[in-house]
Amino acid sequence: MKKGKYYTLRNIIDKAPKSPYYMIIGERSNGKTFSVKHLGLFGFHEGKNEIKGYLDDGSQFAILRRFDEDFKGKRAVEMFSDIITNKEEGNILEKRTKGKWNDIQYWMGSWWLVKRNEKGEVETKDSQPFAFKFSLTSMIHDKSISFPNVRNILFDEFLTSGYYLPDEFVTFMNVLSTIIRDRKDVRIFMCGNTVNKYSPYFADMGLKHVKNQKKGTIDVYTYPNPNLTVAVEYSDFPGKKKDSDSYFAFDNSKLKMITTGDWEISIYPHLPYRYMPTDIIYNYFIQFDGETLHCEIINLNPNDENQLKYPVQFTYIHRKTTEIKDDGTTLIYQQEHDPRPNHSRRLAKPRSRMEKMIFSFFQKELVFYQDNEIGEVVRNFINWSMTN
Repeated sequence: MKKGKYYTLRNIIDKAPKSPYYMIIGERSNGKTFSVKHLGLFGFHEGKNEIKGYLDDGSQFAILRRFDEDFKGKRAVEMFSDIITNKEEGNILEKRTKGKWNDIQYWMGSWWLVKRNEKGEVETKDSQPFAFKFSLTSMIHDKSISFPNVRNILFDEFLTSGYYLPDEFVTFMNVLSTIIRDRKDVRIFMCGNTVNKYSPYFADMGLKHVKNQKKGTIDVYTYPNPNLTVAVEYSDFPGKKKDSDSYFAFDNSKLKMITTGDWEISIYPHLPYRYMPTDIIYNYFIQFDGETLHCEIINLNPNDENQLKYPVQFTYIHRKTTEIKDDGTTLIYQQEHDPRPNHSRRLAKPRSRMEKMIFSFFQKELVFYQDNEIGEVVRNFINWSMTN
């Protein structure tokens, strides 16, 4: 691969050479995942620091995804196709091993180095796999298996714009525990496209500034345990532009994740009416992922200014910049458990008449937002409340 054209791990490893966790986020197809797969097989030998790969000293590699279905059929078979048929360098494996190996075969949940003849038949197969597949949803089946030689782990596409699994972070930790056991020589690489800045991983790992991190920067988080650090890189695309960017040059903010690595944000309905404080019939609040939102139920009657023909009732959600004054009656949605009757964790699973009324606005699409960022917060809270 031409140096400097795609993403390289050099900066993040040089910044935090001893970190057990490396998190790389950014635009799709900028080389994040490839760089980690390349490390798992060939090791990393750039700059001041080195990490051993399989062909260095037999360090095996683990690839983790959310669902076991992510490895079905061609998805697993072609996992390392960019190593074998790389558009910049051709067959990287064959070149690096001087012809000893020229292909990678997937078999029984693992990947093996093989040598194929001109007919495509396997002539030689390595004595052991160099990589294993894992999924969060099949974690229970892997608990009793030992992987003492796995020293590099890739959790690919850990960010999703859809639903996260219930207690997903804890499941992730359990998978790591299964692999690591009683060792301290394992590195975890977490790669994700910028599809959702409200991820449980950011909150559960204490990564408080990811949402505001600047592109092209690396932040290193430290913890009371001096051996634990997490290095987070908001990766840029080293080249000027990808050749494919012209296919996605539509005026749609969600496509910026593909072309520039900006966080993907959907378009949400903004307030179409003007209202007075006297039109507010109820206030409630949402606290999620460090954000506090003020939500109002508004009842508008027809008048000359709004030109409504019929009364309309809706909820409007905007930022709250001051602390909530909890009077014991105002409804507060939050992630934490709280036994007080005016506190709730699940907007999508209403308990009281008022909660049912609030949820009905979402069902009827009678919710308006101050801006698209607020819409993203609410969408993620609802997704979270449906799985927790």
